[in-house]
Parts: sequence; structure tokens; C-alpha cells
Amino acid sequence: MGFLKLFSKPIPPALLRLPSGSFTMDRTGRIVVTTLPSSFPAEIVTDIGDRILSTFRDAQEAQLPLEELIVYYPALKITARELRGGAIVYLSPQTLSSPVKHP
Repeated sequence: MGFLKLFSKPIPPALLRLPSGSFTMDRTGRIVVTTLPSSFPAEIVTDIGDRILSTFRDAQEAQLPLEELIVYYPALKITARELRGGAIVYLSPQTLSSPVKHP
């Protein structure tokens, strides 16, 4: 049986559907509220939130007024707003037909 495993193809990782929704984090990085689907991995949500909070903290330490952060990826738009040390983060999938609007 082990011999056959040498020739079998590895199972590719499952593709994740891009999320649409939002989540709120408090100043400690704990997710308070989320409207994202439960199938979307919590580790990814936490990682996105931690990076957003870190960016807002770095801007505050540098005395730069940063209240909103918008990140455009080819397939995903992330919009974050600072909330007294925490943040609310909106995730919205982008399609080829939806134009990217830059301010």
C-alpha cells in the first residue's frame, strides 16, 4: 500500500471563497463582532485584524492622523476604520467587472 502512495497526486488545498462582510476588534485584538461566514478561517481574520491594528498603532506613534485605511488587492478590497484603539474592518470581494475606485 505504501508503494502506491508514491505515485498518487497530493490533494490540493481547498480553495476559499472570498469573504464578504465585516468584523470589529477591540484594542487588545479580540474579535468582538463579525458578519463573515463561519466557513472563513478565524486565523486569517485574526491575522488581518492584527495587521490593521498594528498599522493604526504605528501611525499614532509616528503622530500621523490615520483614521481610515483602504487596501486594494486584485480580488479583495479591505477597508478599515479606527475605533478608539480598536478597528472595524470591511472585506469585499472584487471582480473583473467591478471597477476599482481610487479617491
